[in-house]
Formats: sequence, C-alpha cells, structure tokens
Amino acid sequence: MSDVSGTQAPDAPAIAGKRAADDKVFFGHPRGLAYIVFTEAWERFSFYGMQALLILYMATYLFLPEHSGNVVAFEPFRGVFESVFGPLSVQALASQVFGAYVGLVYFAPVLGGLIGDRLLGRTKAVLLGALFMAAGHFLMAFEGSFLLALATLIVGSGLLKGNLAAQVGGLYEKSDKRRDSGYSIYVFSINVGAFTAPLICGTLGEVYGWHYGFGAAGIGMLVGLAVYLSGRAYLPVDAVSRSEDRPKLQKGDGVVILAILVMLALTSLYWTAQSQVWNAYPLWLRSDVARSVFGLDVPVTWFQSLDSLAVLLLAPLVLWYWRHQSRRNAEPGDLIKLAVGCAVFAAAFLLLGVGDILSADKPVALLWPVIFHFVCAIGFLYVGPIALALTSRAAPESVNSMMVGSYYLAIFVGGLFSGWLARFYEEMSASSFWLMHAAIVGAAAILLIVLRPVLSRLMRLHTDRSADPEEAFQQEIQ
Repeated sequence: MSDVSGTQAPDAPAIAGKRAADDKVFFGHPRGLAYIVFTEAWERFSFYGMQALLILYMATYLFLPEHSGNVVAFEPFRGVFESVFGPLSVQALASQVFGAYVGLVYFAPVLGGLIGDRLLGRTKAVLLGALFMAAGHFLMAFEGSFLLALATLIVGSGLLKGNLAAQVGGLYEKSDKRRDSGYSIYVFSINVGAFTAPLICGTLGEVYGWHYGFGAAGIGMLVGLAVYLSGRAYLPVDAVSRSEDRPKLQKGDGVVILAILVMLALTSLYWTAQSQVWNAYPLWLRSDVARSVFGLDVPVTWFQSLDSLAVLLLAPLVLWYWRHQSRRNAEPGDLIKLAVGCAVFAAAFLLLGVGDILSADKPVALLWPVIFHFVCAIGFLYVGPIALALTSRAAPESVNSMMVGSYYLAIFVGGLFSGWLARFYEEMSASSFWLMHAAIVGAAAILLIVLRPVLSRLMRLHTDRSADPEEAFQQEIQ
C-alpha cells in the first residue's frame, strides 16, 4: 500500500497502484469496493445505532433535571443554546442539540475531505476517523462524558465520511461506467447498516439500558475498522501530497463548484424533512401512535429499521423502473430525479398530516407510519445516491474529496434547520407540523425543476444524462 507521498510499497498488489478496468472480482467491481462497502456497513451500524437512541435518550432521560447534573459542563452547554434560542423545554433543548449534532456530523466531512486531500491522505484519514468514532461511542456509555462523546463522534465522522466515499470513486477511471453503480452499492451498504442498527442497538438501549445500546454501537465501529485494515492493499493509492504535485483547479472549475453547491443547497430542504425522521418523529411515535401489535409494544427504534428496510425492498423495483425507462429513452436526468424524490418525500409528510387529522383524538393507527416509511424510501432512492454520484462525477479532481464531503453540507444545513423547527413540535398540532415539512420539501422539488437547465449547463452535464446507478446494481440484487 502507498504512503502519503503516493509512492507504492514494493509488496503492494498491482490493483493498489492503478485503476484496473479488468478488476471485476466483487460482482463485476474492483476488490477494494468490497472492503469499503463492508466498512461502511459497520460504520453505519454504529452511527445509526447511536442515533436511533439519541433523541429518546436526551428527551426522556438524560436532560431531565434529576439526571442532567451528571453530565459534565451541562449547564454552560445549555446556557449557550438558550442564549441563542431563548428558554427551552427539555424536549426543545433535546431537539436543538440533536439538530446541531446531526448538522455538525455532516459539516465536518468538508474539513475532513480537505485533510484527506491535502495532508494525511484518504486512507490515514479514514483510519483516524474510525478510531475517534469508536472512542466516541464508548464514551456515550457514561453519562458524565456525554458532551465529550458527541464532540469525538463529530471529529471522527468528519475524517471518515468524505474520504471513504471518495475512495469509491478512486477505484475507477472517470470514464468507467461502473463508477456510479459502485456508488449505489455503497449507498446500499449504508442502508444495510442502518436497518440492523436500531434492531440491535435500539432494542438493547430501549429495553435493557441506554448504555448497552451505545456500547454495541462502539463494538460495531471496531469491526468496521478491522475490515478496513484487512483490505488496505486493495484501496486506491493516496497519490497527492506535495503542493507542487497536486492537481490544480482548471479554468471554469469554479463555476462547476458553485453549481454543485447550489444543487446541494436545494437538496438541503429535503434533508430538513428527512432529519425529522430521527428528531421529532420518534417522540411523535412514542406519544401519539398505537404501537401495540398482538399485545406487544413495538419499540420506537424499530421504525428506524423499517425506514431502511423499505429502501432495501424497494431499491430493486425503482432500479428496474429506471432501466425500463432507459430502454425507452425516457429515463429522466439527474436533476429531474432529485426533483421527483423531493416531491415524493413531500407526499410522505402529507400522509402523516392526513393520518393525524383523520385520527382525531384517538391514537394514530400503525398503518400510517408504516406507509410513510415506504413512500419515504422511494423519495430517498431518487435523492440520496443520485446527489452523491452526481457530486462525485461533476466535481473537479483537485478538490474531489472535499466536494464529496460538501455533499454532506446539505445534510448539515438540513440538520440545523430541522433542529430549529422541532422546537415548534410542542406548540403546533402534529398535523400542522408534518404539513409544514411537506411544504418545505415540496418547495425543493419546484426549485430543482425551474433551475435544472442552468445547473445542467454549469455542471457540464451536456446531455443531462442520468448518473445511471441502476445498471450494475440491478444485476447484483437479482
């Protein structure tokens, strides 16, 4: 494997030193993709395992007056938030903290990608990030170190996310058609980890004790680190080090970067609504939904697993549909797919609002959140992998990791905005709250359609051709 300077170790296999078009070991993809995919699955297991518990842990336990005193520096921490937002209830403070945490988790990859591009190299940045994340999860097991744990997780996520995602693109030549389908496999792994995490970590946390769930998340991150270390020889070489050897921005690249940032800014409205699925939504499930099935109460965290399971189940159908459209020369371009995804997601929140209205003063029937998650899954499939693949494909090589990290800027903005909006959950009716989010993400769909011609031209999408993540991925899931 290479060091940071980009020189290759003598015992490294050939695949580590070049993007081999004939490397098709892993379902027609390079061997290195397998190690990245399984690393990401375990990293997402740890991340979503903790996140599934976080809002419930803060709002129903840790931030209550009888427990908050155990958290080191809690009162100054609370004072910072209330100096900005005014007096906050326990729920409002928990939602604001959750929104800030999610936002910073997805802002940090911008800096982490720059560190991977310019200082450490992507492999070392990923390794360091994994160590920070494992430490953060284990620190969550202790009430006193809660704030330190959040800070550690933010730093670790920043180093790992953008650089690991950028390594997927590094396995292929720019012209390799497998590149975008590789990203779909990568996104698929995210949902596998996100599906299993709430079932295991969430159940341990809700049923047996919060700290068991957080500890399980830490163990999952250590497994991911071990997988990544075992596959280092098959990862892309970190070829950039000395400033004189680094790729430079070319004429016109600045306009491309600006267009990508505008596109990501529009998708931040989608992430605003999506972030509520982890913020106010679990509190609504806990208080307003009839979760009893055959006399047993379904844990709130299981609905987070349903969210990911719906993506896994519907992905083959959506990809088949895109393939069918492609054969008829009717497949929409990337930006239209993003607009469709936002519109579908708006419809999902519209369903929540309608379900709450029809339930009147009775608990909301379980059917409404179940349908909600399946509609959300379709919206995600049209937004998540497409926006990531489009960012990787359009971004200039010299700042590719940083721009892939910038993909998470949209989630950063959405997380902060959703945290601020969640404070109104106690003041508004649930139906009005969900309908407000439907309007927000619906506005993103409209703006993407209106601005598509300009963005397509500025990002040099000459034919506005789809990112085509479906082709190879469809073959693998059949």
